[in-house]
Amino acid sequence: MPWFIHEEAAIAPATLEALVARLLAEARERIAPDLRRVLLLPPDLTRMHSGAGRVAELLYRQLGEKCDTHLIPTLGQHRPHTEAENRRMFGAVPEARIHVHDWRGGVRRLGAIPAAVVAEHTQGKADWEIPIDLNRAVLEERWDLIVHIGHVVPHEVLGFASHNKNYFIGLGGGETISAAHMAAAAWGIENNLGRLITPVRACFNWAEERLLGRLPDVYCLLVLAQDEAGGRLVTRGVYVGDDLETYLAAARASTRHNIVTVEAPLPRAVAYMQPDEFRSTWVANKAIYRTRMALADGGELVVLAPGVKRFGEQPQVDALIRRYGYRGTPATMAAYRADPELRAFGLAAAHLMNGSSEGRFKIAYAAGGLTRAEVESAGFDWLDADAALAQYDPARLRPGWNELAGERVYFVNTPSLGLWTTAARLAAGA
Repeated sequence: MPWFIHEEAAIAPATLEALVARLLAEARERIAPDLRRVLLLPPDLTRMHSGAGRVAELLYRQLGEKCDTHLIPTLGQHRPHTEAENRRMFGAVPEARIHVHDWRGGVRRLGAIPAAVVAEHTQGKADWEIPIDLNRAVLEERWDLIVHIGHVVPHEVLGFASHNKNYFIGLGGGETISAAHMAAAAWGIENNLGRLITPVRACFNWAEERLLGRLPDVYCLLVLAQDEAGGRLVTRGVYVGDDLETYLAAARASTRHNIVTVEAPLPRAVAYMQPDEFRSTWVANKAIYRTRMALADGGELVVLAPGVKRFGEQPQVDALIRRYGYRGTPATMAAYRADPELRAFGLAAAHLMNGSSEGRFKIAYAAGGLTRAEVESAGFDWLDADAALAQYDPARLRPGWNELAGERVYFVNTPSLGLWTTAARLAAGA
């Protein structure tokens, strides 16, 4: 059972601060009466607008100087923050207390999810084991309390983000991330999005129960939504606990607040990716992931991504995306079988499949920091970013349908906050 749940239309800052205090009070009762050394595990900058950074700052402040508190952003293989980004994300948490997750050299192998377990949950579509490599500091240093801070929102690999994704992806090693992403891609992105328990989530639940032991951890999960006017992001729920039911409660709330069902497939949609959060197609392709189930066959998605200046978050992944592009599952799987480097970065192959429309609709990318040649070589149509922002001004468009000089377009102002789909496609998932 969850420790506690708090839900309302818009949780005020003072209420959030009180909920953080309650979390620490209950942790002292349930886990350790004397919190001398605490680890905070929030998301990274790609969840900048989730409020999770503010929760981490509140925890740090309330634990006070007597507690030796540290923080590791759950980067996965994303690019580490700069000091300025840490200040923007985590406020008053000192830079010396914020540590970088090293997904290559800073992990230790705990074991593996057996191939038979993976095959069982994926109905044979994936038949390989998922090795479990996790951050050494989490496993080897002494902690009185570990607090996972997460934003629960529809997700392309796990159905919904956060919970033990923090461990196995956010703090995982390269082999763990690659094997899990490939298993999810084999199952199919549209079979994952918006599902409470996907095959990879089921595998991670297996691993958490059998491989992690009893770490002194608790999850603080946030569900957000835009207010009725569609312009202000508010926190709708805080879910605190150390079990699967805590995740399920948050994911059910996200289903209510973050899944938008359109009446009919969209012939044209425009998605805006904020430049302070989305700087690579690796993360900006959430515009594709989260709207693809709403797009009509033969339709078009316009991605406004003025901050995007690279493809991958890591140089090797960036190079692989440039080499192969977003050209659909058959082409990517052929390259995966033929190229040992791509097999070594299975996460890149999975990303290439997820980021393709599979030829079903067009994708026009207005990336502020990529050239026309770069965008088109990756398999997208190119749009000039300045011209596209002038035509589809995010400050003037409202969420949903808009009429622009005789053109009717559907605008999604923050794709990372939800899932847009037709009822038929949502019901058709495996």
